[in-house]
Amino acid sequence: MPELPEVEALRDFLSDHLVGQEIAGALPVAISVLKTYDPPWSDLAGRTVTGVARHGKFLDIDAEGLHLCVHLARAGWLRWHDTMPTTPPKPGKGPLALRVTLTGGAGFDLTEAGTRKSLAAYLVHDPSEVPGIARLGPDPLAPGFGREEFAALFAGERRQLKGALRDQSLIAGIGNAYSDEILHAAKMSPFKPVAHLTDDEITTLYEAMRATLTEAVERSQGVAAGRLKAEKKSGLRVHGRTGEPCPVCGDTVREVSFADSSLQYCATCQTDGKILADRRTSKFLK
Repeated sequence: MPELPEVEALRDFLSDHLVGQEIAGALPVAISVLKTYDPPWSDLAGRTVTGVARHGKFLDIDAEGLHLCVHLARAGWLRWHDTMPTTPPKPGKGPLALRVTLTGGAGFDLTEAGTRKSLAAYLVHDPSEVPGIARLGPDPLAPGFGREEFAALFAGERRQLKGALRDQSLIAGIGNAYSDEILHAAKMSPFKPVAHLTDDEITTLYEAMRATLTEAVERSQGVAAGRLKAEKKSGLRVHGRTGEPCPVCGDTVREVSFADSSLQYCATCQTDGKILADRRTSKFLK
């Protein structure tokens, strides 16, 4: 799933390629992608792109006051074309969900792999009309989001660290991959209760979050849209690396599986050598 660093890189890429360009049209190919119908999608035609923003994991393309807001979900992606294909797309065939063409001949496709269709596109007058954007917590890389603001979010929290970091209404933009990476950098168990954090641990977690996300954004800067997925994977230390050696201590990266996802961690770095045994009770094997 694209998270804050990849979506920020897409925002940067689209800012360079879209701003100042006129939209020729937007063609929905998969009806499931459309989450709004008023204003009509035909209203995008003839408008010039005036800006591209990011809200958490959402992209926001501003076309003279109409905002095309996109959430790529688990398996969605944006594919840029310097010259758009001339063959009309066939609805229901392949991963293509939405095609946006510019009058100059370039444009992009929104695609989604697999059978579970969660990619979402909204056309609104204000991004706050999108429910997922309206409920977002603060951006972890915002200039005014300091250690004290971070600590205030955790006041009264009773969840475990992994779940809290992934909650978009608490902190915007962090998903499964980067929560694993942040917790590894902070040397903390994903199952550690937020309420048990000391002041020093809150500082450590905040600094690990900022450093991990900042480094990921910097790695992605200037990378073409088509190469961002590979860039993300190459920079991950533990997520998606089950069975490989931890790059810090050399221990084997381990995994806890859930119904539709999994987490990865290093026992030596994060749990004092204890192996996480049960995701439901957060107990350890002895």
